[in-house]
Amino acid sequence: MLYLYIALGVIVIILLSSAIRILKEYERGVIFRLGRLVGSKGPGIILLIPFIDRMVRVSLRTITMDIPPQDIITRDNVTVEVNAVTYFRVMDASKAIVEIQDFIFGTSQIAQTTLRSVLGEYELDDLLSKREAINERLQRIIDKQTDPWGVKVSMVEIKDVNLPDEMRRAIARQAEAERERRAKIIHAEGEFQASEKLSLAAGVLAKNPAAIQLRFLGTLTEIATEKNSTIIFPVPIDLLKVWIDKQAGGEKKITK
Repeated sequence: MLYLYIALGVIVIILLSSAIRILKEYERGVIFRLGRLVGSKGPGIILLIPFIDRMVRVSLRTITMDIPPQDIITRDNVTVEVNAVTYFRVMDASKAIVEIQDFIFGTSQIAQTTLRSVLGEYELDDLLSKREAINERLQRIIDKQTDPWGVKVSMVEIKDVNLPDEMRRAIARQAEAERERRAKIIHAEGEFQASEKLSLAAGVLAKNPAAIQLRFLGTLTEIATEKNSTIIFPVPIDLLKVWIDKQAGGEKKITK
């Protein structure tokens, strides 16, 4: 009898262990009864009918999946290597198990093919400058395709765009030429503004000839600080015009 009780106890323990399941807060259990879908249950303690019910655990936490590097030919025929990362989670555990064999692998394949097809529609400059808009478009397309599986794609981010060495050198030359163009424009604008100011200053000096002489003396004062060199400074005739006019006026008075 003792052996019988022990055998019955072992059978009861086996039945209880196969009938009781404990699911965590982020888990759901998809129940199949004799092969037919019953539904999803959890979290907490789940009671199953031994040898009749079968449960598949599904995690509802967000999954971070790295998209392997893909060789992309852009619209302007430039070959680049792009890798990205996608974030998704299961919203309907029953669909994730019934509608597709492996929803993680399926989402990965959809993400890779979508990445190649979408990025091939952009030129290289747009691929580098419009990354935020491209990420949003990738997220919408992938999420639409995984929605029948009960999977929600929340975010897709392009991580790296690896360019060929010759393309990197070409972009560097382009950036250098752009900086030189801006420098020349700034220099030309400075010359133009300086010419306007000089034109206004010339107008002021033309109204008062004595101011020209003062400017001339001020320039000599600035140059005179360098004592180790000989400076030849041409004297404009306009500076002597006042003195010549005075001398001519005095000679006329004497002649009269």
